[in-house]
Amino acid sequence: MIRLKTLAAAAIGTLALIAGTAQAQEFPTKPVRITTPFPAGAGPEAVVRLVAERLQKKWGKPVVVENKPGANGFIAIDQFKRGAPDGHELIHLDNVHLVAYPHLFKKLPYDPVKDFDPIAPLFKTYFFVGVGANSKYKSVGEIVADAKARPGALNYGSWSVGNPVHLGSALLESMTNTQMQHIIYKETSQLYTGVATGELDFALGSLATAGPLQRSGKLKFIAVTGPKRHPAFPDVPTVAESGGPAGYEVTGWTTIAAPKGLPKPVADKIQKDIEEALADPEIKQRYATFGYDVFPVTRDQFNTFIAAESKKYAEVIKRAKVSLD
Repeated sequence: MIRLKTLAAAAIGTLALIAGTAQAQEFPTKPVRITTPFPAGAGPEAVVRLVAERLQKKWGKPVVVENKPGANGFIAIDQFKRGAPDGHELIHLDNVHLVAYPHLFKKLPYDPVKDFDPIAPLFKTYFFVGVGANSKYKSVGEIVADAKARPGALNYGSWSVGNPVHLGSALLESMTNTQMQHIIYKETSQLYTGVATGELDFALGSLATAGPLQRSGKLKFIAVTGPKRHPAFPDVPTVAESGGPAGYEVTGWTTIAAPKGLPKPVADKIQKDIEEALADPEIKQRYATFGYDVFPVTRDQFNTFIAAESKKYAEVIKRAKVSLD
């Protein structure tokens, strides 16, 4: 009896694989929609549109990017959850949706593990530690030393609670056992202008957001939050090289995700075609403009990375006593 049950289970598994393979060969059979929580014109949104254009050419079916900004991305997620679970409904997620919000909200309108199958990361970007051009701080070590000498006196900024720039700065506090003030600005342009004028002691920023003021000479980058120096800024040290804590790393990234339970052959096809799109020279050129890097990993590696990021930010959020409820 046990052997018969085992054989039956194996047969069912084989049939499911065959069915999934057939679905993958035919996919897509109708227009595909990618819902994004980013507003039109944002760097991450521009990237997903470039990818969608190439997928449309590859698949021979319309691939529509629909912007649903607002409410922490919950509007976009709600629309995605109400769509077809066959891969024709995809979602563009920011890293905060998967690794930060689960620890910031006591109750979420989604389950990051049960509702999504992250298919492929679109990019990874590191941030720079930016200070005003006339700032007295020449290194991260000097910021940390001053923060220890004057608890609560220094400040840093971001555009909301729970974004990578906020939590990355809170991570620096946690790793150096310091206390600083978080100042929220309504817009990123106001945020980095605040750094340039000296209203803020520092802020983390990407090339896309802080780059314009850095290029105009109003901001200076004193460190990069990656494990090595950025090729476009070889003279800017890592945080550790700048006197900050060893092992400090802050990234921003986005991913295309499918509904949980999508047959593996279909998910594999979507992943392969996205990776092929990301290899396009035009997209690589745009990436250089935004300071983005391709993040080539298997889905298992990506899920491991997401779990590690979630654990890291859970500790940071607990230490900082941050909540959005």
